[in-house]
Amino acid sequence: MAADSFRDYLQLLADDALVSFDEPVSWDLEASAITMLANRTDGEVPLFESVGATDVDAALVGDPYRGPRSRPWDHLAQAFGLSAGLSGAAYYDAIIDRLRSPCEPRLLEPERAPCKDVVHTGSDVDLLSFPWPYVHRSDGGRYSNLHTIVAPDPETEWGRWSSHRMMIHDDALASLLFLAGEQVPNRYYYEYEPRGEPMPVAAVVGAEPAVQCSTEMWIPTGRSEAAFAGGLKASPVDLVPCETNGLSVPATAELVIEGHVLPNERLDEGPFGDYFGYMNGPRRSMPVFAVDAITHRAEPRVPFCVEGTGVGYGQNSSSTLQTAAAGPDATLGLQAAGFDVDAAVPWRFTSRTVWVIATERSYPGVLHELANFVFTTWGMLHIDFFVFVDATVDAHDPRAVLTAIALNADPDTDFHQFGVERMPKVPLNIYQTPDEKGSADVGTSKAKTAKAYIDATSDRPPEDDAETESLRARAQHLLVDAGVSPEPFDLLEQRERRDGDRR
Repeated sequence: MAADSFRDYLQLLADDALVSFDEPVSWDLEASAITMLANRTDGEVPLFESVGATDVDAALVGDPYRGPRSRPWDHLAQAFGLSAGLSGAAYYDAIIDRLRSPCEPRLLEPERAPCKDVVHTGSDVDLLSFPWPYVHRSDGGRYSNLHTIVAPDPETEWGRWSSHRMMIHDDALASLLFLAGEQVPNRYYYEYEPRGEPMPVAAVVGAEPAVQCSTEMWIPTGRSEAAFAGGLKASPVDLVPCETNGLSVPATAELVIEGHVLPNERLDEGPFGDYFGYMNGPRRSMPVFAVDAITHRAEPRVPFCVEGTGVGYGQNSSSTLQTAAAGPDATLGLQAAGFDVDAAVPWRFTSRTVWVIATERSYPGVLHELANFVFTTWGMLHIDFFVFVDATVDAHDPRAVLTAIALNADPDTDFHQFGVERMPKVPLNIYQTPDEKGSADVGTSKAKTAKAYIDATSDRPPEDDAETESLRARAQHLLVDAGVSPEPFDLLEQRERRDGDRR
């Protein structure tokens, strides 16, 4: 059975992957420091039951979606009712199968929605009554950075879901990191703000795993994240109408913040230690989120993510969600577009900047064509580099990918700059100067950038020798019969099944 709420998910982790702290813990650096240590040591997910100096009896949960280091998708596989111990390829196959069958959501009456246990509107709202963490010592303020932003979309019945960090300012005001080039910010900057019209939004904190995963996916325009979330869990997501606007939000959420993004008004945002591994600045002006209502469950659990604690730090919720959610979705999208792609996998340690694509180089120029498609068609604002490897390379295995680069990528001919300063770039990269970080008006860089890809595919023809494959399979069976764990061989079995399907 799939987890239908964030609390159900925490209960799944409770046996061996969650540790509860009963002693009071401070939201001021302490909760994030403990979470960072748990992440670095591959320890249990910390649940802070008692957080000091808050009016609402709420708990903090540090990086709840961070999975085990060897298989970061394990916890989410469990949340979707899949088998334990899946290889990366097997997990991707299962998720892609789910995504092929979207499931439309159900709309509940408010009295049946757990997120309506407590309702505050108007002057009764108080953002500061919740234990938003102060994550890094140099942050510009306290943040919510693991939530789903729900915004209107005229092309879908249930609106658009996305992820944009939120810096808390006072009891009813926050700023949202809206970077132009992403769908929801574009709607605000180029539709609502020119009309002088506030854009209704809701920040959903502590949504069920399928919702959080679909927020990280690149769902195409005109399609609903709510339906794909239902596909992930193989059952409908329950939604409920907001109190103060026309949006619908996940009914089992821990906390829902309703409001409007005001036109032509800005508040400070940042700096913040973000996913690149550095404190990203400078402080910039971002759109104002004015809060109209807050609804929540009794004793809400508030998740947060510890980002930016070192270069190559990939053990947190953000990196896991990219690997376990965005990757399968991107793989399916490339296959649907007609490309012979075996897997599109975020590089585990820099999951929003470098991706690995395992594919067949079926004709000269196909990699450049594929690079052109992904850089110009999809939501690739954050991704600057692709590494292309053979379909026989395990794109989930960093060692295998580095081996492919070392053996197959000629520094003179296989490192390609794609486009000369004509691709969009996000103003968070450490290599950008403050001037390049650019325009505060629409939250993106003044200039464009070049993207790059590495051709680490081999020049050898693919092996079609059935006898060789039979010998490999026999060797694997002999090892398993002798007592070796079958787990390392799951990937080959998956490939054999796929090859059979293709034939």
